[in-house]
Amino acid sequence: MNTLYPAIFEPQEPSGYFVCFVDIPEAITQGETIDECLFNGTEVLSMVMEEYLDSGRDIPLPTANLPDAHYIAPDARIQSAILVRWARGNRSLAEIARALETSWPSAQRLEDPHHWPSLKQLEKAASVLGKKLVLSLE
Repeated sequence: MNTLYPAIFEPQEPSGYFVCFVDIPEAITQGETIDECLFNGTEVLSMVMEEYLDSGRDIPLPTANLPDAHYIAPDARIQSAILVRWARGNRSLAEIARALETSWPSAQRLEDPHHWPSLKQLEKAASVLGKKLVLSLE
């Protein structure tokens, strides 16, 4: 599972770029340089995804292999909440809580974008969900 979302950088006159995300239409930003666009893109994507998670909206999967797109991920806290939600699929939080041998609120916090789960919690949740936790620095 991957949380890198394609963004299109459209050059603007007299300078800079307009940034829009293919799969998340509410996520738009701008920047003077590519680096600034990447930074601003992470911020706006994180903010919009946080709202999706808070409101219970479905999180679309990112479009893969889009030519000329810049792939941007939300911050780590948002990524972990999204990945747990995707991995859980149709399983109830109560079922996950039982498998984790924890309370329903503790299981719910794994999908809470305002909570920072520990690596130990994420690794245990991944195992219960039939997945393996893999970290990457890019």
